[in-house]
Amino acid sequence: MRKIFVLLCVIGLSLNLVVAEEGKSGWSWGGVPAVAYNSDNGFTYGIIVQPFHYGDGSLYPDYLFSIYTELSRTTKGGGINTIFFDSKYLMPADIRVTAELGFFTEQLLPFYGFNGAQSDYNELFEKQYLDDDETEDNPVYLSRAYYRHAREQFRFTADFQKQILHPSLRAIAGVGFLNNTIASIDLEKLNDGQDDADKLPDVDGLYDEYVAVGFIPSDEADGGAANYVKFGMVYDTRDQEANPMSGMWSEVLLLTAPEFLGTETPYSQIALTHRQYFTIIPKDLSFAYRVGYQGALGDQPPFYMLPYYQSSYKLQEGLGGSKSLRGILKNRIVGKSTYFANLEMRWKFFRTVVAGQNLYLALNGFADMGQVLDEYEYSKDPSSSLGITKPDGEEALHVAYGGGLRIALNENFIIAVDYGMAKDAQDGNSGLYIGLGYLF
Repeated sequence: MRKIFVLLCVIGLSLNLVVAEEGKSGWSWGGVPAVAYNSDNGFTYGIIVQPFHYGDGSLYPDYLFSIYTELSRTTKGGGINTIFFDSKYLMPADIRVTAELGFFTEQLLPFYGFNGAQSDYNELFEKQYLDDDETEDNPVYLSRAYYRHAREQFRFTADFQKQILHPSLRAIAGVGFLNNTIASIDLEKLNDGQDDADKLPDVDGLYDEYVAVGFIPSDEADGGAANYVKFGMVYDTRDQEANPMSGMWSEVLLLTAPEFLGTETPYSQIALTHRQYFTIIPKDLSFAYRVGYQGALGDQPPFYMLPYYQSSYKLQEGLGGSKSLRGILKNRIVGKSTYFANLEMRWKFFRTVVAGQNLYLALNGFADMGQVLDEYEYSKDPSSSLGITKPDGEEALHVAYGGGLRIALNENFIIAVDYGMAKDAQDGNSGLYIGLGYLF
């Protein structure tokens, strides 16, 4: 019931916050409150605002530029402070720029080991009680934060795209500066104000155990800088970016994070992504899919960079969670190389005009899947079984499925609600995600 209540509150508040000026020209503003609660993070409060500027309206549904801003906090010390800028028209020579500046704090960042199904996930380790009434203690309970560690990250990324040779073909060059500070969870902060029965026990988490036995190298255990440059090509024939009804969007990216840029553990990667969109019923029903691969070239990334997936638009975290595999635990699937796929039907079932602004409602049904192809290589102590159930392989496809709702203002500001369910209990149970935009 708590999830349903929060969902209804967020949708209601979101509609009240959406305002617009000058119709489909000039500025159009949208905002979503960031609202959530759990006993470990405490109450999350904040705001997401994303204005679009449409100029004289001749570009609609395209825009001159947009600015995504999120400021949110939790009462237990977590926080997101980020601004993301996107424009195809403000730079000279028709250069598109996408850039992000942010500082992120995570008191309870998920960590489930390496190489997907090779690392065991036991829900009972983090389940304090065996019943919903919280009357029957779980005899194998370790901690609600067993699969967690802390992270602080400063991030600046900027990508520049320029059309070459063909109207749909673009070259891309970008830079990224990420500084990660990794640590064990702060028990004192998380337990502050909790009743004795709800306090987290003073036990090592999986991250601590991996560090202790050397599964995570000592020179990576506390994080480090990962500064990179990337180059690539993008082929884009989408009819509209926010929710395409036809076309494709494909890219190949090469990334290198060398020591001379300040990277503490140098590495290189290749990322390939293909997205395609098909109209089933004009203007109303479409099918979209995305397939992606990312792998190391030579030396593998440090463990704290494994969850990140490169794209030509925005750096994302996964596999698992709201931006990759909905319903599967965040960062559940990490390895030296991974692939994933998303299949989605999208139905715009209601359209109207409110105060001169175009509004539509849409439903979507999806299936998400991913897998580790090449193992992240680390020293495995044969006398230890920390999180490892199948050290000789046996990784398999991880699958989730679900559905969602979209509320779209002027085509581009899209409130997104998705609910996904994991097929295998090893990947979790389900997830509810509230944010902005379609997944791809």
